Amino acid sequence: MANLKDDVLAALAGVASPDGTPLPATGKLSEIVAGDGKVFFSISVDAAAVKQWEAVRARAEAAVRALPGVASAMVALTAERTAPPSSPAGRDVPRPSAAAGGAGPRGGALAGIPGVAAIIAVASGKGGVGKSTVAVNLALALGDLGLKVGILDADIYGPSLPKLLAIRERPQIAGGTRLKPILRHGLAVMSIGFLVEEETPMIWRGPMVISALTQMLREVEWGALDVMVVDMPPGTGDAQLTMAQQVPLAGTVIVSTPQDLALIDARRGIAMFRRVNVPVLGIIENMSSFICPQCGARSDIFGHGGARAEAERLGVPFLGEVPLDIVIRETSDAGQPVVAAEPDSPRAQSFRAIAARVREGLTAASRRPAPKIVIEA
Repeated sequence: MANLKDDVLAALAGVASPDGTPLPATGKLSEIVAGDGKVFFSISVDAAAVKQWEAVRARAEAAVRALPGVASAMVALTAERTAPPSSPAGRDVPRPSAAAGGAGPRGGALAGIPGVAAIIAVASGKGGVGKSTVAVNLALALGDLGLKVGILDADIYGPSLPKLLAIRERPQIAGGTRLKPILRHGLAVMSIGFLVEEETPMIWRGPMVISALTQMLREVEWGALDVMVVDMPPGTGDAQLTMAQQVPLAGTVIVSTPQDLALIDARRGIAMFRRVNVPVLGIIENMSSFICPQCGARSDIFGHGGARAEAERLGVPFLGEVPLDIVIRETSDAGQPVVAAEPDSPRAQSFRAIAARVREGLTAASRRPAPKIVIEA
């Protein structure tokens, strides 16, 4: 890996910045992630200089891809802009709608992903609730309903799809600059985990995460999809706001476990998506109950019914329950999600029932009028 990094730096020394300085000497390069023929790094510049630096980014990416032993490379251009003096520090600035058909950050329609009819985010207020397992099985279940489905792993810091779908190969390049998603169980799949070593820590600042997420959305040949499922990172941070502000989300699905601690964070997630005018398609209660495989006794290890009660309290649909089941865990760890591994099992049927409700919610959301932009004084 060290030799590959040295080769990358040597190649980048031949790429000049807009003022003629060799790229490695500009101080604008992030840590270079390199290994197994894959290279990823970012170039951080001032927002006002983005247009000048885009050509530099393209030359850098081409120079790295031309190296012997490099099969794929992605170079992200990140930019930061400080708040203007007229904007008081720390004040929430109202954002226009990011919902389907709504308006973008500057009042224009948000640009969708070419060929993708609807994008839904699967989110959670906190980690550890099984969101990624739910997301991949939901995507497979939507496919079983006859939809053409893709899934994007938007968790840059902790990508899960390579493990959940047993994908170890790297994506191919299409047209010299765009990535082709990897196909698995009928799904078009993309994850930052395909481009870095499994144990490589992603020590990136927020703008780098946003740039990588934007590239995986817009620089991938997704093809014609009825639905793109986006497996969001936990919480309410940069990735969630990027999705809400840059693509027309048709809705979001919130995953929670039944106990109060998880539901508190689920409320925050729902509040955030409502604030940016993304329809909440509903709540899923994961790890809802445990049935002992030996004696058949039921144990509500994390409680039961909390997500249903919370959905009723908040006025959002309750999409269904997923049990705490050892088979779901085993199939996930094996890279064969239960909807694909045991399509006729009650476990798979529970995901299909949820998928049917999500599809109904998408249909209802598409009929809603675009929300009005309200400017607060």
